[in-house]
Amino acid sequence: MIIVDRKDTKPDAVNPVALQRFARRAQTMARVKGDVAVLVTSRLKVKALNRRFRHKDKPTDVLSFPRQQGGDIAICFEIARQNALRLGHSLTDEIKILMLHGMLHLAGYDHETDSGQMARAEARLRARLKLPPSLIQRNGREESVPSGSRKPSAAARKKRPGLPSRKTL
Repeated sequence: MIIVDRKDTKPDAVNPVALQRFARRAQTMARVKGDVAVLVTSRLKVKALNRRFRHKDKPTDVLSFPRQQGGDIAICFEIARQNALRLGHSLTDEIKILMLHGMLHLAGYDHETDSGQMARAEARLRARLKLPPSLIQRNGREESVPSGSRKPSAAARKKRPGLPSRKTL
């Protein structure tokens, strides 16, 4: 499910139907089972989620919240728009890049600890999906806002079962 928080994004800047199609394809390719919800929202809301769940009081481009089956992904609209402008591709492509990155985290990858496994998987899937340079590749060249998504430990997953409902955001 794709939730575009319309009051926090520019109306018609993204196509939720196209993003939903991409999300299903990326989920299948990343081998994520279960339901996945993707929230595209404001810098302030992503900052609040980052502070609450990662104890980092700053916004980030993408956050992932794995569950036993599936998970939740939060994408910052403003940071995605800035990255797209800076890197010369569409906002839709940038959101897809962030969504794929989040899906790989939901699949259990962690680029901070996996000796390049996630980077290789992301590059392979990005090429198959015809997307511009991956988030990990860009971070290596310091062209992007650092990603805030990481796979938490099993104990951390039990403490944070996923994103709060849209009503609480």
